[in-house]
Amino acid sequence: MRRLSLLALLLAGGCTVGPNYRAPTPPAPPAFAGPAGNGNAEAVDLAHWWQAFGDPELTRLIEIGLKQAPDLQTAESRVREARYAVVQARAAGLPSIDGAGNAEYLKFQRIGRSDVSDLVDSVTQGSGGSTGSTGTPSIPTSFHTFSAGFDASWELDIFGGVRRQVEAARAQAEATEWNARDARVSLAAEIAADYLQMRGYQEQQRIAQSEVDRQQRSLDILSHTAQVGLVPQGNAIRQRTQLAQAKAQIAPLEAQARTQMHALAVLVGEQPETLISELSTAQPLPAVPPVIPPGLPVDLIRRRPDVRAAERQLAASTADIGVAVADLYPKIALTAMPQLATAWLGGFFLGKTFQLTAQGQASFPIFDFGRRRAVINERKEQREQAYIQWRQTVLGALRDVEDALVRLDAEQRSNAELRGGVDDARRALATVQAQFQVGLQDYTPVLDGQQQLLQAQNSLSQSDVRLREDVASFYKAVGGGWSQADLPPDRPEIQDAPKR
Repeated sequence: MRRLSLLALLLAGGCTVGPNYRAPTPPAPPAFAGPAGNGNAEAVDLAHWWQAFGDPELTRLIEIGLKQAPDLQTAESRVREARYAVVQARAAGLPSIDGAGNAEYLKFQRIGRSDVSDLVDSVTQGSGGSTGSTGTPSIPTSFHTFSAGFDASWELDIFGGVRRQVEAARAQAEATEWNARDARVSLAAEIAADYLQMRGYQEQQRIAQSEVDRQQRSLDILSHTAQVGLVPQGNAIRQRTQLAQAKAQIAPLEAQARTQMHALAVLVGEQPETLISELSTAQPLPAVPPVIPPGLPVDLIRRRPDVRAAERQLAASTADIGVAVADLYPKIALTAMPQLATAWLGGFFLGKTFQLTAQGQASFPIFDFGRRRAVINERKEQREQAYIQWRQTVLGALRDVEDALVRLDAEQRSNAELRGGVDDARRALATVQAQFQVGLQDYTPVLDGQQQLLQAQNSLSQSDVRLREDVASFYKAVGGGWSQADLPPDRPEIQDAPKR
């Protein structure tokens, strides 16, 4: 028995076929070519970068979304599902034991004297069976049997097929965890973008309303002066037309802000109209947070969840090759079936027995028309595809950062120019208004100046939104928005599932 156990341990600790995984070297440049950030790298917590905007409402919405958004709940459920797959794969290499029990009852009734009943009588009398009061032997009319035992089976993982399955399942679970983190990164950036757009529409609506109020005052003055004949009536008509155009811009902006509120509510897992009451009060755009340096490209690749998920998919594909290779080798299975049985004939105890059955079985692949080899080649191609996908994901991550840096630099310069343009348009309007009031100009330059100022203010407002959106996109590009504590906790039966 000791020799058999030792042999089983030696067989179970056999070789592991198939390629061993080695993490590939990422195609990363030594540094980013885009303009560097202007902030301190420690000034912003990348895991909660939205707090750098200093907007409590934005922070609250993102934190609510990270707790209850349907997309994240689905991602967390997939993480738990993948961890259970690790448990299943690991259990495939361990012995399995099944209990079994059986009870049988047989009742028979004597109809007539026969050779069979005579035989039973003779057996009963010969074994000292009981007799009735007339001296006739009492023949048993029932038979009971009881048995209990268990079946134990174990397929020895000699060539590591099960170990490769466990390796693939673990890598797949880790990829699912990184996908869940990537979902958090995307959700936070999407909520921030929708929130900033909503505040931008509210700011444009405020600008349009202030322009309406200013032009209404101008129309009142012109209408009064036209009535007394100090200015032509046409000036008041043109001012009224200008006022109508300014009023017409308010309703679309209000509708766009409302649709952004609906989008935000759905993103955080609420009904579309839930956030209208608390977001309808216009608030200024949050301040522009510091743009931290992007760091080294290699550090970016380590932090980006989508890159890490693609690398884990590559590891799982590599392990799958070993699973297919193990099918080329023999399989050995051991089974054992101990059983305890008892039997009763009528009121007589016939005894109990203990039975042990042990069996070893081996199967050898001989000829399958190339099916197993085709599966191996198929897995190799899948690994090649996973490698190409990982490489493409790395290149996409590098491009995201480069694009974010370029857009940020361009928008910062454009915003500065637009801000100067608003100041110039405001001074130009004040000049032509003063000239009109002293009679040096007609009213046409005033109308043109009002239109130019409104356009400049709207352009600056849109640039302010884009600048903040570009900052949020930059934080997303550098892999901000997740931490190690963001995943659902392991349940007791899967706590030994690995984490990375």
